[in-house]
Amino acid sequence: MWIDADGLVNLRDVGGIPTTDGGTIAPGRLLRSDNLQDLTEDDVSALLGRGLSDVVDLRSDYEAEMEGPTLLSKHPEVSVHQLSLFREWREGVGEDKDEAADGDRPEVLPEEALPWVDLEPSVEIGNEVASHYLSYLMDRPDSVLEALRVIAGAPGATLVHCAAGKDRTGTIVALALTLAGADREAVIADYAASSERMQAILDRLLASPTYNENLRDRPLSSHLTHPETMRALLGHLDDEFGGVEALLAKAGWTADDTTRLRAKLRG
Repeated sequence: MWIDADGLVNLRDVGGIPTTDGGTIAPGRLLRSDNLQDLTEDDVSALLGRGLSDVVDLRSDYEAEMEGPTLLSKHPEVSVHQLSLFREWREGVGEDKDEAADGDRPEVLPEEALPWVDLEPSVEIGNEVASHYLSYLMDRPDSVLEALRVIAGAPGATLVHCAAGKDRTGTIVALALTLAGADREAVIADYAASSERMQAILDRLLASPTYNENLRDRPLSSHLTHPETMRALLGHLDDEFGGVEALLAKAGWTADDTTRLRAKLRG
């Protein structure tokens, strides 16, 4: 369900998505959006009115630092969880920065911790974009599990976002919906829906110095959320790992985690 906002163009509630047993995902539990930098006071009031208690920010540490705080930072009743899906280089950890730049370690340099920088995925499957999504799971299982646990344990609604609200956000939301028993094709349709707002999403990002240089020469078609991308990712998880839950279990996800997530999203 699309939600109108002054400072967001890709905001929606995944409530109402059908489940495989004939039920639906409960509304008011899980929201998804593009970045929150342009939130207005009215937007904040509307989100709080929807019961927002937690934000899962999937942007890299570099993006968050460059963009600065949002109006939600004035509201301590909302917990913000910064959970980058990039393996970022951090000063004082391991080799020095020059060695990291030479490719001797998997972490990317701060200025590379942006989407759309043509980094090679750490794992490859038949679909190039899905390969990047799978790399999020392989490179940062800590962030993936924590994001899902935040959704499961939030006292109110959780809003998941990244920059555009389509790739990193799309991956985490698809995992959450799948674990909650959502219909596979409905999960894919939710992912693909971001294409409907793609021009508006890009217009927002191009207005930011953080993203402008990297985005300005890329065609709109390169950003669309094609159904076959998410279908390829979820199919690969089924074929190679036995499904989403089985893969996450390798990183420490438990049956109790799934129970809590299902209870939260099913109501």
